[in-house]
Amino acid sequence: MASAGPDRPVHVVAAVLRDARGRILLARRTAGRDLAGAWEFPGGKVEAGETPMQALDRELHEELGIRVLAAQPLISVPQAYPGKRIVLDVHVVSAFEGTPRGRERQALAWSPLEKLDSYPMPPADRPVVAALTAPGRYLVSPENVEPSAFLARLDRALAAGMRRVQLRVRGLAPADMAGLARDAAARCDAVGAELLVNGEAGLAADLGLGLHLPARDLMALAALPALAPGRRVAASCHDADELAQAQRLGVHFAVLGPVRATQSHPGADGIGWDRFALLREGVSLPIYAIGGMKPADLATARRHGGQGVAGIRGLWPS
Repeated sequence: MASAGPDRPVHVVAAVLRDARGRILLARRTAGRDLAGAWEFPGGKVEAGETPMQALDRELHEELGIRVLAAQPLISVPQAYPGKRIVLDVHVVSAFEGTPRGRERQALAWSPLEKLDSYPMPPADRPVVAALTAPGRYLVSPENVEPSAFLARLDRALAAGMRRVQLRVRGLAPADMAGLARDAAARCDAVGAELLVNGEAGLAADLGLGLHLPARDLMALAALPALAPGRRVAASCHDADELAQAQRLGVHFAVLGPVRATQSHPGADGIGWDRFALLREGVSLPIYAIGGMKPADLATARRHGGQGVAGIRGLWPS
C-alpha cells in the first residue's frame, strides 16, 4: 500500500530473524531518519502493488542482503505517530538465504530473547517484543471461588500450558485470601508461571507477587506501588484515557475491552475489533483483548495489535 495522510495508515513490514543460537536481529535507525538511533526489527514500507511477503523479501534484500524463503505472521501493530499512522506487519522468518549485513551502513545487533527489552525502540516495536517473550493468554479467576476447587482447576490450567494468571477473588476474609494467594503462587512458581493479584497492592508486596489494577485504582494513582524486583503491574482499561494513564504510570501491560458483550459486563456493548485496534494505536503498551475471548481468538487479537487474549470463562480448561 502506498503511504498516506493521517487518515490512512502506512503499511510497514518487519522481520523477526533468528541465528543458530536463537538470538534475534535488530537494526539501528540511521541519522536523518525519524527516531534515529532507536533499534528496530528490520523491514520497511510496502510499495504499491506489492504483497506483504514481496515487500518483506525486497526490504530485507535491500537492507541486509538476504532472501526470504519462508515466513509466518506474528503480530500486526497499529501505531499513531505525530503526523502519521502506521500498521507494522511483523513476520517470523523461519528460513532465509544469505548472511545478514548492514548494506545501508546501519548498525546490527544479535540480541538474546531475554535482553530485547533493554534496547530503546520505536513505540510500534515494543508490542512485538511482548509477542515474542510473554504469554499470549492471560487467565482470570472467577470472583467467587471455593479455594480447594479453584486450586484444582488452576492445576489443570497450568498443566495445559497457562503461564500468566490473575487472581481476582471477592468475599474472602483477608487471612483466607492470603492463604489462597500463597497456594496459587506456589503452583505457579513450580511451572514458571506468573501470578498477579487483582487490586491487592499490599498483598502483592507482602507475597512478592504481581499486581493487576482495576481501572478505578489505576485512575486514582500518581505512581505505581512498589513491588518485589521483577514483578509486573498490569491494568484493566476500557478507553483511551485509561490506556494513556496506564502508559504514563509505566504499567507493564494492559487488558482492554470488553471486545464482545459478556456475562460479567451485563448491558455493556462490546467495543469490537476495529475499536480495539484504534485504541491500541495511541499507546505502545502490550495489550490483551478481553470480553468473550477464547484461545481460538488469539490470531485475531494479534492481527489487531493485541498481545493476546484474556478471559474469565473462555480460557479455563473444561
